[in-house]
Amino acid sequence: MPATASTLALRRPFLLALAISLGAAVSLGMSRFSYALLLPPMRDDLGWTYLLAGAMNTGNAFGYFLGALLSPALMRRFGAHRMLLAGSLVTALLMLLSSIIIDTDFLMAQRILSGVASAFIFIAGGVMATRLAGLHPRNAGLLIGMYYGGTGFGIVLSALLVPVTLAAAGATAHGWQWAWLALGAACLLATLAMVVPARHIPDPPLTSSTHQRFQIRHFAYGLAAYFMFGAGYIGYMTFVIALLKEQGMSAAMITLFYTSLGLAVIASSRIWAAMLNHFKGGQSLAILNALLALATVLPALTSNPLLIFLSGLLFGSIFLSVVASTTALVRHNLPPTAWSAGISGFTTVFAFGQIVGPSIVGWIADGAGGLARGLLFSAATLLIGALLAMRQRALPI
Repeated sequence: MPATASTLALRRPFLLALAISLGAAVSLGMSRFSYALLLPPMRDDLGWTYLLAGAMNTGNAFGYFLGALLSPALMRRFGAHRMLLAGSLVTALLMLLSSIIIDTDFLMAQRILSGVASAFIFIAGGVMATRLAGLHPRNAGLLIGMYYGGTGFGIVLSALLVPVTLAAAGATAHGWQWAWLALGAACLLATLAMVVPARHIPDPPLTSSTHQRFQIRHFAYGLAAYFMFGAGYIGYMTFVIALLKEQGMSAAMITLFYTSLGLAVIASSRIWAAMLNHFKGGQSLAILNALLALATVLPALTSNPLLIFLSGLLFGSIFLSVVASTTALVRHNLPPTAWSAGISGFTTVFAFGQIVGPSIVGWIADGAGGLARGLLFSAATLLIGALLAMRQRALPI
């Protein structure tokens, strides 16, 4: 991989950002968040409790946590673009594996391993997006947001593919496996589409004379807030579809809900770009966490379709911008040599939060109050994250 920017990176940054955003689509949009659509049929077929169903995403988050710890060293060894492509290929293959297994232990292993591979994709892609943003500082917020907004493509594709494949499977035994097969094939195609564009974004420099490095104490409040975000948002993305089914929403309306949520994710890159460029401290993280708490609490309090759709649109337009806000925080306050360590550090605490969140919400949902009470826990967690983020200050230049 060349150390300097290619002509394409200098002249067509939006094209490259759009291309590598397919990594976010694979890592989160299809590998992780499609599980919300598949949880109800898998739970019914395999006889899972909500605690076990949530534990599946806890396993995925645990793998993501391990992947975040391994990513900095692997990127130094192999480069960000190789990590992006290798992680995407492995994720696709693991999703295809889900189409031929039904054993709960093997499915848990698959979720853990796909979490590891997803972390490789997401961190490597985040570093590449940050590098691309560094070449175009006037559009930095938009370019970073475009990468994370790619998750929306995966959510929309999942929302369209899963119901169709479940309907095609009909009364076939373990019909949910058809959906995993379709999603795995889509991930393979996305991986192929990234091969050439990924090579045009240079890796950040590995060494520098600068003394400034990523230090946890400088970002303590931001890291704590991001942990709370990880623990809070994942409850919504894991269980909101199951809650809507319990409330009696039709399959067609659920598809429309999830599609609109994904479209809002795509639009979020432009909605919050100026804010990500403007604030240097934790202000963006605080504002977005607070709005996300509002979006999360709505389905717990009402089954009104208009308010439910408002919740989905608000949630979709915000939650990946929270991720982008921490990348922007790293870019504003650290030199390029520390970006990989900074993004990996934030991703690690984010992953740890995701380990905690689904199982707690699932445990709460198995008791009195059900899934609605679980989402109230998620909203409270996000609000605490907003309060913590308000304390994060920009580092002195």
